[in-house]
Amino acid sequence: MKRLLALAAGLCLAITAAAQMPKLDDLLKGAAGLKGSSIGATDDRTGAAGIKEALAVGTENAVKSLGRPDGYFANEAVKILMPEKIRKVSEVARMAGFQRQVDEFVLSMNRAAEAAAPLAAKFFGDAIRDMTLEDVRGILSGGDTAATDFFSRKTRDKLYAAFKPVVAKKVGEVGATRAYTDMMGRFDKVPMMGGRQSLDLDDYVTNKSLDGLFRMVGEEEKKIRTNPAARTTDLLRTVFGR
Repeated sequence: MKRLLALAAGLCLAITAAAQMPKLDDLLKGAAGLKGSSIGATDDRTGAAGIKEALAVGTENAVKSLGRPDGYFANEAVKILMPEKIRKVSEVARMAGFQRQVDEFVLSMNRAAEAAAPLAAKFFGDAIRDMTLEDVRGILSGGDTAATDFFSRKTRDKLYAAFKPVVAKKVGEVGATRAYTDMMGRFDKVPMMGGRQSLDLDDYVTNKSLDGLFRMVGEEEKKIRTNPAARTTDLLRTVFGR
């Protein structure tokens, strides 16, 4: 029964991600009409379309890789670890015999991030559609993560505002809050180490979730810029193979 429930949960996450993922064709339709473009500016239109396609591909791959069971937890690059604020507490708690509570807390945070990650797809799509010609030119002439850096600057606050309520809900559902409360409650009983540490768990998990998401988008962008094998369409080969 547990396996069936886990499978069903995984399928639901996959369906949610697919339903919200920006459609590549829709993103490319507006490439020629970017603000600041001129009539007949073929290179501008091609560059705009290429950047949009790269971001669509990168965000799709990032969301799919993270928005599934173990997407965060099994990826050491983005795994959400014990908050620095209570890391010392957790180390002492482990030595005091509360290893299971500490491990459950870490797992719970990552499960919340995995459940919420697919919901970012809509906001990624909106940001891609709103790009200007000036944005495109800056990205094309920028470094290996210029698009991702631009994306983060333009969307981070909006994503946080939309993401946090979802994370808060998922954190409660997967038991991260209960695990944290239980762990800290038990820790209070350890001699000479009493006293609770204040932590905004929703804020912490939301920010770490977004950090991991942008990191994965950045990795995808680097592949497209530096690895010819990652340029899977003619458009990407044209724009990034110059």
